Amino acid sequence: MRIAISGSHDTGKSTLVALLAERLTRHAVVEELYYTLLEEGQVFPAAPTPEDYELMLERSTAVVSGETRRDVVFDRCPADYLAYLGVTTRDIATLRDWFGPVRAAIDALDLVVFVPIEEPDRVSRDAIDAPRLRRRVDLWLRELLIDNSLRGRVNVIEVSGSPTERADQVVARVLERPASRDEPSASA
Repeated sequence: MRIAISGSHDTGKSTLVALLAERLTRHAVVEELYYTLLEEGQVFPAAPTPEDYELMLERSTAVVSGETRRDVVFDRCPADYLAYLGVTTRDIATLRDWFGPVRAAIDALDLVVFVPIEEPDRVSRDAIDAPRLRRRVDLWLRELLIDNSLRGRVNVIEVSGSPTERADQVVARVLERPASRDEPSASA
């Protein structure tokens, strides 16, 4: 099953990915592309620019669309980078141009897991980087994924609770998904 973990920064996505890697042992993990780009020598300012988010969006779309493994967990998906781009740019034409490629990449997934900012917030205010940006991206992702502006055919679930409870929710969804004729059933 091809799973993407989606959400604003400081919501517990990477913690959830790590827990899923322990439980879904057949699944490969594709790390967040921001870190991959840093490892490749890309330099980002403390506050990434719309051009930086567009670079991450372009790479994310290519990686999700081009990934051939059936059992993979992506730390972030193109919807995340589209949300960050949407919050930081005034270039509506660029955003409009990205909707088709992002929808196609999202349709290549089996499940998108939305990790929202919870109320009360599980993260200390002092630990949150760019709280206004975080909140605005969370709203964009809710619109794109939950309110169905973008999701197309892919299944989307919203998780809540402790990290363990979130992982339990994802694993339960993976285990309930019926296997297609040419793939074995999912196993945790």
